[in-house]
Amino acid sequence: MRAAVYEEFQKPLRIQNVADPVPTKNGVVLRVEACGICRSDWHGWMGNDRDIKLPHVPGHELAGVIEETGSDVRHWKKGARVTVPFVCGCGKCRQCAAGNEQVCDFQFQPGFTGWGAFAEFVAIDYADTNLVKLPDDIDFVTASSLGCRFTTSFRAVKAQGRVVPGEWVAVHGCGGVGLSALMIAAAFGARVVAIDIDDEKLAFAALIGAAAIVNAKTSANIIEEIKEITGGGAHVSIDALGSSETCFNSISCLQKRGRHVQIGIMESAHHQTLVPMDLIIGRELEILGSHGMQAARFAELFEMIAAGKLAPAKLIGKTISLEESLEELTQMNNFRGVGLTVIDKFQV
Repeated sequence: MRAAVYEEFQKPLRIQNVADPVPTKNGVVLRVEACGICRSDWHGWMGNDRDIKLPHVPGHELAGVIEETGSDVRHWKKGARVTVPFVCGCGKCRQCAAGNEQVCDFQFQPGFTGWGAFAEFVAIDYADTNLVKLPDDIDFVTASSLGCRFTTSFRAVKAQGRVVPGEWVAVHGCGGVGLSALMIAAAFGARVVAIDIDDEKLAFAALIGAAAIVNAKTSANIIEEIKEITGGGAHVSIDALGSSETCFNSISCLQKRGRHVQIGIMESAHHQTLVPMDLIIGRELEILGSHGMQAARFAELFEMIAAGKLAPAKLIGKTISLEESLEELTQMNNFRGVGLTVIDKFQV
């Protein structure tokens, strides 16, 4: 099969012809129809993920068709249209038994613990626990956009942030994660403040539901501006970028007993970043993380899409070929363009 491969961290990727994957006993092989390009893939390429073994094929936001099933797979057959969470739970450990597959003790992550979907085919482990059947009205490109950024944001807003109608939600960073979180929070009835340094992204944020926007580059005081807009501070604040500055600002702009949710991944040098602990204690703030979403929770997301409450297709910025992904991935830290980029052409 054709795949985009890097053999060294921070070095160019190349299209290579590599062996087709073979399913494990509990896994499947999918023919990839679409795969999003996510900043998490960039973090992996930079060498920030210790699970990656070289050479490596990135790609974890995927949708496709089952080509082959392992001998122990019971619930899936060839030809099914599916997607998958980027964190695949084993279905047997203590975390999975409690319904928390997103933090499985033995998790499989395509594009990280195994080769990913910047390729014509990809192998997925723990198929019975993790595959998600696609509704007929959701196309592969839209489905691929759900697997990481949108579902992680969905869980961040609903399960972790516990957002309710009328609350103020601050979203720091208007990339794919931030725009997803904004759309979802607005769908749950929240008033959203979008924060970014790019006027084009902020304008798009306003189009999809932001009640207010703040340009962090030109603001005299980001935290005070958010407090003024929200009448004393946000109820929930989300760091959708992942930097020391956005994390600090997200926590600091909360009202008393507010909830900070960290989605954005820090670069390796900032994994142990400083936080305003005095505010956390004095305001009784909650600090939460969001690491994907369980396959079993996709049903509610699909229902909201079908009802027109969520429109993830609006967040697709462009679709590209596998060849174009080689440069697109390495340039992700430049934050070019608005919306998500998805690979949907894998053959010459």
